[in-house]
Amino acid sequence: MSGKLRTFMLTLLVALPADQLAKLAIERRVPYGARLPVLDSFFYLTHVRNPGAAFGLFTSASEEWRLLGFAVVSLVAALVIASLYRRLAPGDRATSCFLALIGAGAFSNFIDRAMRGEVVDYLHFRLWGGYDWPDFNLADTFIVVGVAALIVELLSEEAVARAGRAQGEAVSDAERD
Repeated sequence: MSGKLRTFMLTLLVALPADQLAKLAIERRVPYGARLPVLDSFFYLTHVRNPGAAFGLFTSASEEWRLLGFAVVSLVAALVIASLYRRLAPGDRATSCFLALIGAGAFSNFIDRAMRGEVVDYLHFRLWGGYDWPDFNLADTFIVVGVAALIVELLSEEAVARAGRAQGEAVSDAERD
């Protein structure tokens, strides 16, 4: 088994159950609609439901259309992840981990939609100035962290490639002189 596959599977096998178990614990221990302070005035555990997408998008669509739409989005995400994964070098553990985080988050939220008709959100932050960030869950966090890490990785690879090209051009110019 290659390093990238081990990393992908381990990340998936940790992240997916972590979010599902957290949702189960919240459903069993936190009353629906409750907000329990963990770090008062900053971080709370909540129990809310989101029938839509991020920030409550598409909540007015019928349940059937939402589920169909999210199934299509999840399938497309899985295909994109599989395509990117196949292109990775056998030892590319970092990118493999980032892709697995995105996949685990997307799949965990899809499980919620398929089983409950909506996503269980349980993390709430009150930021500076009393701004309340919309409730979210670990799956959302996995997706955001995975995408952000991929973007940083792609930008750093591009910077290295540009530096290499610039150095090659400088050597080429020096050879002509």
